[in-house]
Amino acid sequence: MRTSLFVGLAAASLLASTASAQAQDQAGIAAGDWLVRLRGIVVAPNEKSDGLTPGIPTARVGVTNSVMPEVDFTYMATDNIGAELILSSTRHDLQGREAISGLGKVGHTWVLPPTLTLQYHFLPKTAVRPYVGAGINYTTFYSAKTSDSLNKALGQTSLSLKDSVGYALQAGVDIDLNKKFFLNLDVKYIDMGTTARLNTGGTINQTHVELNPLVFGFGVGTRF
Repeated sequence: MRTSLFVGLAAASLLASTASAQAQDQAGIAAGDWLVRLRGIVVAPNEKSDGLTPGIPTARVGVTNSVMPEVDFTYMATDNIGAELILSSTRHDLQGREAISGLGKVGHTWVLPPTLTLQYHFLPKTAVRPYVGAGINYTTFYSAKTSDSLNKALGQTSLSLKDSVGYALQAGVDIDLNKKFFLNLDVKYIDMGTTARLNTGGTINQTHVELNPLVFGFGVGTRF
């Protein structure tokens, strides 16, 4: 009886050790790994604008949220340290505020904000891996156009927006589904601002807009 008990305990211990080793082999990331994620993101600007000068100093501009897909690539330089490049483009409407609030939408623009962050992954060998990151963002604005309501109020007007360079902060977590795929939750703060320039038949009005968006992401990833 005692011998059988010892044999059973030894067998159970061996099975547990094997299962643990397999689980450890299936979980986690390591130096040299590439991580590719596909996220759905919500870009929520925390906008604040100056007056539209010199013509309408009491006018302000607001910027709407945007929902878009995003792809990012992370290379793990060590078990804990990775570099992530984030690629996406979002479209935002520009809304009149204060003196021009009655115009509603005053324009729109596309935003391309490639962002490179250096990440620290706290628990690289586990199935749940939180991380933080910091880096740099370069944002370019393209295909900017004014709305019919603004053109009727001011006359035919063109819109251009100055590119932006700023820092980016990040926090997130990867959660393994299996050895190959994982879920991802991510949030970023991007230091972003621009100067919007309106040209109405040679008359120039402009305003500085701080965007500083929070970017919320949820998606799936794979590693290889």
